[in-house]
Amino acid sequence: MSDDFRLDMGAPWLNLLATRGRHFGPRPVERIPTVERLRDWLALAELTPLAPVTGPDLDAAHRLRETLRPLALGAVDGVAPEPDQVRALTAFLAPEPVHLAAFDRLHRSAPPTASDAWARLAHQAADWLTGPLRGDLRACPEQDCRGVFADPGGRRRWCPSPACASRGRVRALRERRRAES
Repeated sequence: MSDDFRLDMGAPWLNLLATRGRHFGPRPVERIPTVERLRDWLALAELTPLAPVTGPDLDAAHRLRETLRPLALGAVDGVAPEPDQVRALTAFLAPEPVHLAAFDRLHRSAPPTASDAWARLAHQAADWLTGPLRGDLRACPEQDCRGVFADPGGRRRWCPSPACASRGRVRALRERRRAES
């Protein structure tokens, strides 16, 4: 199903980017169009806030996602960020204390609000984009996708979407056949 969440990009902040599929195509797929879908995504990301999620929280989620996208693609493509892009990300970096507890595994406290969840994602993205993990970032070469994903081994060519890999392989086969004839 085209509106299923992509949770295989390598980190929650990258999974947030994947909540808008085929971003650069003629018909992008919005996977969090409603507050209810945002609640579902937050639960899967283990970021369900204690306070109810609202319409303005949905708008903020979309803003964070679209703030992160050009920064992530810029990191992959070697393009320096613009000052306004940095300011936009910095606006999400509110201090948000995380409390840890030991149960069956290490647990962290739930974010008090959706804004605190966005802060966690923004901090995670900033850590990736400013540290050694930025070298693990790749972008899908499919022009309508350009999904950013983690590739620590440096061996993947396409994002985890089977559709992108299939289209890319078919295109490569056609090009080889054209070159042979």
